[in-house]
Amino acid sequence: MPSSLLLEVPALADFNRAWTELTDWLSLLDRVIKSQRVMVGDLEDINEMIIKQKTTLQDMEQRRPQLEELITAAQNLKNKTSNQEARTIITDRIERIQNQWDELQEHLQNRRQQLSEMLKDSTQWLEAKDEAEQDLGQARAKLESWKEGPYTTDTIQKKITETKQLAKDLRQWQIKVDVANDLAVKLLRDYSSDDTRKVHMITENINASWGNIHKRVSEREATLEETHRLLQQFPLDLEKFLAWLTEAETTANVLQDATHKERLLEDSKGVRELTKQWQDLQGEIEAHTDIYHNLDENGQKILRSLEGSDEAALLQRRLDNMNFKWSELRKKSLNIRSHLEASSDQWKRLHLSLQELLVWLQLKDDELSRQAPIGGDFPAVQKQNDVHRAFKRELKTKEPVIMSTLETVRIFLTEQPLEGLEKLYQEPRELPPEERAQNVTRLLRKQAEEVNTEWEKLNLHSADWQRKIDEALERLQGLQEATDELDLKLRQAEVIKGSWQPVGDLLIDSLQDHLEKVKALRGEIAPLKENVNHVNDLARQLTTLGIQLSPYNLNILEDLNTRWKLLQVAVEDRVRQLHEAHRDFGPASQHFLSTSVQGPWERAISPNKVPYYINHETQTTCWDHPKMTELYQSLADLNNVRFSAYRTAMKLRRLQKALCLDLLSLSAACDVLDQHNLKQNDQPMDILQIINCLTTIYDRLEQEHNNLVNVPLCVDMCLNWLLNVYDTGRTGRIRVLSFKTGIISLCKAHLEDKYRYLFKQVASSTGLCDQRRLGLLLHDSIQIPRQLGEVASFGGSNIEPSVRSCFQFANNKPEIEASLFLDWMRLEPQSMVWLPVLHRVAAAETAKHQAKCNICKECPIIGFRYRSLKHFNYDICQSCFFSGRVAKGHKMHYPMVEYCTPTTSGEDVRDFAKVLKNKFRTKRYFAKHPRMGYLPVQTVLEGDNMETPASSPQLSHDDTHSRIEHYASRLAEMENSNGSYLNDSISPNESIDDEHLLIQHYCQSLNQDSPLSQPRSPAQILISLESEERGELERILADLEEENRNLQAEYDRLKQQHEHKGLSPLPSPPEMMPTSPQSPRDAELIAEAKLLRQHKGRLEARMQILEDHNKQLESQLHRLRQLLEQPQAEAKVNGTTVSSPSTSLQRSDSSQPMLLRVVGSQTSESLGEEDLLSPPQDTSTGLEEVMDQLNNSFPSSRGHNVGSLFHMADDLGRAMESLVSVMTDEEGAE
Repeated sequence: MPSSLLLEVPALADFNRAWTELTDWLSLLDRVIKSQRVMVGDLEDINEMIIKQKTTLQDMEQRRPQLEELITAAQNLKNKTSNQEARTIITDRIERIQNQWDELQEHLQNRRQQLSEMLKDSTQWLEAKDEAEQDLGQARAKLESWKEGPYTTDTIQKKITETKQLAKDLRQWQIKVDVANDLAVKLLRDYSSDDTRKVHMITENINASWGNIHKRVSEREATLEETHRLLQQFPLDLEKFLAWLTEAETTANVLQDATHKERLLEDSKGVRELTKQWQDLQGEIEAHTDIYHNLDENGQKILRSLEGSDEAALLQRRLDNMNFKWSELRKKSLNIRSHLEASSDQWKRLHLSLQELLVWLQLKDDELSRQAPIGGDFPAVQKQNDVHRAFKRELKTKEPVIMSTLETVRIFLTEQPLEGLEKLYQEPRELPPEERAQNVTRLLRKQAEEVNTEWEKLNLHSADWQRKIDEALERLQGLQEATDELDLKLRQAEVIKGSWQPVGDLLIDSLQDHLEKVKALRGEIAPLKENVNHVNDLARQLTTLGIQLSPYNLNILEDLNTRWKLLQVAVEDRVRQLHEAHRDFGPASQHFLSTSVQGPWERAISPNKVPYYINHETQTTCWDHPKMTELYQSLADLNNVRFSAYRTAMKLRRLQKALCLDLLSLSAACDVLDQHNLKQNDQPMDILQIINCLTTIYDRLEQEHNNLVNVPLCVDMCLNWLLNVYDTGRTGRIRVLSFKTGIISLCKAHLEDKYRYLFKQVASSTGLCDQRRLGLLLHDSIQIPRQLGEVASFGGSNIEPSVRSCFQFANNKPEIEASLFLDWMRLEPQSMVWLPVLHRVAAAETAKHQAKCNICKECPIIGFRYRSLKHFNYDICQSCFFSGRVAKGHKMHYPMVEYCTPTTSGEDVRDFAKVLKNKFRTKRYFAKHPRMGYLPVQTVLEGDNMETPASSPQLSHDDTHSRIEHYASRLAEMENSNGSYLNDSISPNESIDDEHLLIQHYCQSLNQDSPLSQPRSPAQILISLESEERGELERILADLEEENRNLQAEYDRLKQQHEHKGLSPLPSPPEMMPTSPQSPRDAELIAEAKLLRQHKGRLEARMQILEDHNKQLESQLHRLRQLLEQPQAEAKVNGTTVSSPSTSLQRSDSSQPMLLRVVGSQTSESLGEEDLLSPPQDTSTGLEEVMDQLNNSFPSSRGHNVGSLFHMADDLGRAMESLVSVMTDEEGAE
């Protein structure tokens, strides 16, 4: 659009932008639709595409108001402008976008109609295909059920009937195949623009299988017909041949008798007549030779098929009779010939006959040798078998001639006397008569032996060749059948493979189904490996036998092996691709969680599946989700809450809401845990199991609270929190019990229901729980406030005192039941008091009290309401109470009652009576009757550490730290001996002001006979301690100063090393972002740079830690010196006067009001001193802050009590311990 028009008509710019946006969307949609192709014949794919088309049409309908608004805006512009060019452009663009819209909508509707028709046609084709394949299966089953049986007329007739019936069925089934083919042709023709590979391959496979079955049935039918004809004709031909043999035998007998008459040779006319008759007989014998061989061969076939039956024995006798008669006839014919040819030249004729036979035998042996080698395929060997059968017939025909000649020679040599031989054999030179006779005999005998030897050799050679042919035929036939079977199975698998869609085109929800199908296919084709090995073994066996496979068979073998390997590779690649896609994008993957962060953040995954987050702007990485980081920063705002139990509960409440666990009911959580079979509480859960379980939880919450739950964000945040609490080392595993404890603690349920469920998780099958199991539960529970840095106020990380307290409550039973555990938990033990306070904080959030805060004047009071039980009509809101603010005339130690729901008239009357009573009570009464709002447990130094799970951090202690803890323990014992820990009497909750406590100690000391028998104030306690341990404390200071000097030297050395290397700052993420080197040299340089950056990062971190600890240690030493110098001066002050009470409100454990707590409408006296009213303990508190607290504890009478000195000494020990641990770890790493 011309810029001049935009200047003239400014509204055109908005119109042009909206028009461009809508046009681009329509163009993109049109391209996407045209690029979408479906697999014809795949109903699932077609249905998915129909759903996509329907969704696209719905999107267009949703955008139709945008089009109508654009048209309306265009009409308004046309009405408002008088510029003709602008009106023309607007009209043209509106017409174009309307046409584009209508064309796209029409195309979508046509495509949807086409897909519906395709679905219908594909359904019909699949039904027809299934019917055709079912018929094919029946035909194959019948063909495979056919076996070679007895060649009797009845069985052959039965087989012929079966074959004809199958042929008839095939003609009927052919109709179904034709229907399937017609439907396939229609699909290929009408939907050629889509993917038709599946239809084409399946149709081709069906037709190939169908043609093969037709061929086999036709061949079998022809073979059976021939066999049947043979069986019918064989008896007739045999009878006819036997009748001729009888006639020929009679003629031969007559001729033989005539040739044996005396003086026959002298009658030349008679000899000629007999010779003519013998020639006629011999002609008939030769004419019937082929008939004889055919009858013998067919008879042997029939005989083999009838093996073992009575008919076989009868047929065997008849065949033996025929062979005997035929042999005798041949012998008689040769005998007749020999007698007719007898003359003086007989030895010469015998000599020539033997020579002819030797030549013939040599020729036949050469011919047999030329038949080798064995062919390389079944047709070639079959042809060789036919040739050799003809060869054997020739041998069989020649056998009588050879036998007769050898017999004639034997008779001749036997009957002729030596005198006759002398006349027959005339040597060129004169020899003695006996020698001439011996030469004739030797010559004929030698030739006869040669003929006999060559004949036997030829027969053996022929038999051996026939054996090789038979073996080759059998093995080649087996090879052919095996290759055909393997080819068919490979074709079927390749049809399925050809129907695969690219993995990128699959729907994410269908990845698992496709993966299961491919795995099923892999299982189906696994047996093909045996088929392939069988085919290869058959080929190797043929090679071992000296049979060289033909190029055709070699190509088939190579093709089958190649196709098998390609199929295996394709299936494995498909499985791998689907696994990767399912891992990266599937329901069980973390891909859907990538939307939990927005740019410039990116969610990444470490090798152990633990997520971390990359900030591409700052090029840094961190373990915490950006939203979790913001949440932790917001929790810092609650550090101004004075009392640790409420501070912890309010932090957890904010965390609970951020994780949407306040919407999760206990029953729903239990259902999900049971659904994922999380019953073995000691078993570890990996990241994917945690994500799957959290996804199920938040999916349910999303269904119930659609607008409140962002599933990816909530799953990622909750995973982040669980790992922060139970897997700070990011190993990628937490225990099932830890997972349950975290989820159940923050879910929405009644408090006692949570207690019951958690107890059930650690109880045995009998419902009882021992100390070790309870320790596991309490250990996992205390990790929740520990992660917030509040664990010190709840007894520390050691859970042994809490376990001991519970079992002491149960009278030291070896195991406790659920009721005792619930009774103990109702007392709100110190380690678990944060959980009931969390419930009260949640209950008080929406409470509205019709009262006015006497400090900030808020009316009505929202949240907790604190009513004074000392003054009438005196109320404080939770903000003022938590910050420690008081009004004039009201002290923090005065008793108060807490309400988290509006009060009732009965509660008002009850509180009025208590105020009236308290009006007549003095401050000393309240000091003598303190109440704790929780059940205290012994400190970590009052008992041995219980064995805790391996996941809890265990810190090493050296002698210095042990001595500091020993002094702290001594202080605690001295405090207990002076009654600073309160009794267990039941009275209104209250805390002790240190000012009154000091006066109480001082008054007690005045009443003692020996003022120095026990300490009378914190300062005196310290003096008593100093008098006993001053020497050791000075040595400790010397050791600390030496450590400081060593640390300073180490720090200077590392700093010089860092400056010498000249490394630039670099962030140290949990895992460096991968890069792609362009060459091996680049890869080496990048790897080297990566190592240098990591080393530099460790050095910088170590230097920073050393510098911070050095500063803290210097501050610590300075405070300890002051601590040793102050007790004497303080003793003088305490000896002369008592400091007056101070009304200043400091954030310390000593500023403690007396409280009653009301939850709902029930009064529960269980809020108290050390937990509810202790100052905030931030996890980042350094040595300087600890020393400040120590310094403020002694010189002022309004400071901490001795119990706080123990805690601060414990903190000092842990700080020194962490410093030494850092130094030890860094030196070991270097």
